[in-house]
Amino acid sequence: MCGIVGVISKAPVNQLIYDALLLLQHRGQDAAGIVTMQGTRCFMHKARGMVRDVFRTRNMRALPGSVGLGQVRYPTAGNAYSEEEAQPFYVNAPFGLVLVHNGNLTNAQALKAELYDVDRRHINTGSDTEVLINVLAHELELAVRDLPLTPDAVFGAVAAVHRRVRGSYAVVALIAGHGLLAFRDPYGIRPLCFGTGGEGDVMVASESVALEGTGHRLVRDVAPGEALFVDLDGQVHARQCAEVPTLNPCMFEYVYLARPDSVLDGISVYQARLNLGETLAQRVISTMPPSQIDVVIPIPESSRPSAMQLALKIGKPYREGFVKNRYVGRTFIMPGQSARRRSVRQKLNAIGMEFRGRNVLLVDDSIVRGTTSKEIVQMAREAGARRVYMASAAPPVRFPNIYGIDMPTREELVAHGRSVEEIREFIGADALVYQDVDAMKRVVGALNPALDGFEASCFDGRYVAGGFGDGEQAALQAQQRLQFEDDEGEGRSRLALQGSGAAA
Repeated sequence: MCGIVGVISKAPVNQLIYDALLLLQHRGQDAAGIVTMQGTRCFMHKARGMVRDVFRTRNMRALPGSVGLGQVRYPTAGNAYSEEEAQPFYVNAPFGLVLVHNGNLTNAQALKAELYDVDRRHINTGSDTEVLINVLAHELELAVRDLPLTPDAVFGAVAAVHRRVRGSYAVVALIAGHGLLAFRDPYGIRPLCFGTGGEGDVMVASESVALEGTGHRLVRDVAPGEALFVDLDGQVHARQCAEVPTLNPCMFEYVYLARPDSVLDGISVYQARLNLGETLAQRVISTMPPSQIDVVIPIPESSRPSAMQLALKIGKPYREGFVKNRYVGRTFIMPGQSARRRSVRQKLNAIGMEFRGRNVLLVDDSIVRGTTSKEIVQMAREAGARRVYMASAAPPVRFPNIYGIDMPTREELVAHGRSVEEIREFIGADALVYQDVDAMKRVVGALNPALDGFEASCFDGRYVAGGFGDGEQAALQAQQRLQFEDDEGEGRSRLALQGSGAAA
């Protein structure tokens, strides 16, 4: 899960891309990068860290041009601590390509071998984005050969990418001297939309909030399998490049990942979360008498709409019982379990008066690893709660996610191999209520009947983008374990430096 943006304008785009990345910062806090293009020359700056830290005045001045793209990174493949693997990626042929990618390729290892043995292209990092840009470059080279670049040739190359690549991918790429290309996987798993501005700008971004927050008008979502090619005059060419596209957006976008003020594939994220709260209220009522609950308290921030609607439906007061430190990152997307563990108490602080002597129902958007929930339940008890109940607006996360969310191994999931009662005991709550899978799909899907379904594999174990064999699963799990070890080692190194008084 990353945030991507691309712009073609008649004016300099460096500040515009920077502003859009700030609006997408919630999608990735590990690294950020921007590339701009002036004529056929590309200018790049990328580094680890938040947008505001990566880009200083001197960096912005070094990014001239009226065409560009950017990304905020949340690593799901490769090494989270490698600046070399921060996006964008660049290859010099054909033409000069720069690419940013949101998603995860499930056949990246097979493609890497194929690129080397057949296409004669070398991959130098563990990033699947480098694999993807090389597949695109190879197919584009075959499509144009000695001919001029045309939209037809670009769309032919994207069609070939769809045939070779498996997994989830929303992509924005620059073709030096020609324009901007954007496309989405044939299942529409990761979001992508585009809009226009008053000066003839065309912007493509992961979420509608990046368009609206920078003064652009949302035109529509990029369809699954569709490619857009925007030439340097701002003319948009569009074509369906997949053989059998279906719209199955990632359910976790609506549960947690996206901002509530975004609209993804015609569905208001905020309304989706309200609907989830309503069905969760029915589950609560069927599990325990509402008279046992004194107050409903959300775990900031994604769960607030669901908690408000739940409180309304069961007739109990809604209160803010936790104050969030906005200067600590989202623990779920922090690389490394130790980093998540350390940050929970720094991230949240309980308001004692809302807990003291009360039976509290805590509402979270989801429970993934369970360690954060365990800490929060303990915090509520320490704040004086008499009884602590927990409700999850999402169903149990029982299966690996392989499409760009950092939970690919079963061992990390608290719900894998455990009953609801066993999970309740693990997190230390007096009662635990989960959302129902079918109810979740029904109430979110009702907001756009045109959807073919959802990518909800972490809840139901069904992988919409094709088979997920044991070999691919083993490769992904091995990669994740290696990344986890890198993350833990980096964390220990930092703590040692801090302990010795050295500059971290």
